[in-house]
Amino acid sequence: MKSNLKSNMKYLTALVLLVLVITSCDTSDRGNLVGVQDREPWYQPDPYGMLFIPMGSYVMGQNDQDVPYNQLQTAKTVSVQSFYMDETEITNNEYRQFVFWVRDSIARQLLGEQIEDYLILQDAYGQDYDPPFLNWKTKLRYDDDDETVREILSQMYLPEHEQFYRRREFDTRKLNYQYYWIDFKAAAKKEFRNPLTDAQVKNNEDPASLRNRPQGYNDRSVFIKSDIINVYPDTLCWVLDFTYSFNEPMTQNYFWHPAYDHYPVVGVDWKQARAFSIWRTQYMHNYLISIGQTIVNDFRLPTESEWEWAARGGLELSPFPWGGPYIRNSNGCFLGNYKPLRGNYPDDGGFHTLIVGHYAPNDFGLYDMAGNVAEWSSNAFDESAYQFAHDLNMDYSYEAKDTDPEVLKRKVIRGGSWKDIGFFMQVSSRWYEFQDTGKSYIGFRNVQTYLGRMKGDGPNSSNVYR
Repeated sequence: MKSNLKSNMKYLTALVLLVLVITSCDTSDRGNLVGVQDREPWYQPDPYGMLFIPMGSYVMGQNDQDVPYNQLQTAKTVSVQSFYMDETEITNNEYRQFVFWVRDSIARQLLGEQIEDYLILQDAYGQDYDPPFLNWKTKLRYDDDDETVREILSQMYLPEHEQFYRRREFDTRKLNYQYYWIDFKAAAKKEFRNPLTDAQVKNNEDPASLRNRPQGYNDRSVFIKSDIINVYPDTLCWVLDFTYSFNEPMTQNYFWHPAYDHYPVVGVDWKQARAFSIWRTQYMHNYLISIGQTIVNDFRLPTESEWEWAARGGLELSPFPWGGPYIRNSNGCFLGNYKPLRGNYPDDGGFHTLIVGHYAPNDFGLYDMAGNVAEWSSNAFDESAYQFAHDLNMDYSYEAKDTDPEVLKRKVIRGGSWKDIGFFMQVSSRWYEFQDTGKSYIGFRNVQTYLGRMKGDGPNSSNVYR
């Protein structure tokens, strides 16, 4: 009996050891540094409508032909990280998608106050959302048969006394968008201070935790910034920008008429362009999260060093995006949409703005990097920025307050426009406009930083990780 018991015990012990060995083979790293396992391979997707711009180094700034300005703004060698850039300027129809999203979100919020179907009140575990999320799956119709819905949505339209010939039009003054961003520069400041209360210090509650926290123990919310902006373009800029000039048809039709769908959006100030970029980021991220994918870098306005590198198209010493020193080709045709002669706007084939991609692209495949519309950059304007800004991803920015003097509200614009002379078509030319001002000759395009060094520079480029 004892022999059988001993034999059974040996069998059970051996079985347990076998199970442990098998288990350890499946889940254990055996005490070795192997990194976090079971991570899915990931590759940077090409954003729709964007082109890859390789990293590079170049001499940024004016050429020697512009003697006076060259003395003020010394050329500087800078390096730029790889990024994606919109193939063309943002068009009216693309920006209209943003405007319509803001309009529909406001409508859903109004409807949700009385009709719960337009809101998501609880999560999957039955916990209440505070505030609730908008339910985009519920169909929204502005001509809904439901009288209650129509009555609620009537708030979105102009009051009767403001209507022109009793036309029912949306009140664009209500198209306000609240957006958020993180001020990483403020968060990176080293502020050695103890945020603990006197009682916490007296009780010795975690004072050592701050020794490796050069930013202190700040509430992260102080670095989350917010703004509210009206998203509708300033369509009246066509009248305001030109004294004693008849441009009322452009004011009336340019943004909404289908004839101009693929023309560059104008009348958008710097803050509106930034708001669009943040909305575009969240719109993409929400989709990626919904399908279980990893998010990507933010869409944003380009720095002026990124813009100039992209505009050059890899041609170091050429003053124009098309490469040559001239603004006409060998057949005498103009190579961009600008003002070729005093009082002569249509000689280049345009009159005001043109449909995007009308002229040939540069060697990176980007269209309209010279002419058509000037473009917002993310940078604040300072005449001497090249003197003090870093040569690695050069970026001089300043978040101007409403109380700041106007000189601090200047943002860099690049590329020249349909109403500018040939000098502003040069890739190195820079000027400014105030951040709260929309113009009929200023648009923008987005960039997205590449998650890596170069395309194809993934695990296969390593001699260890393959």
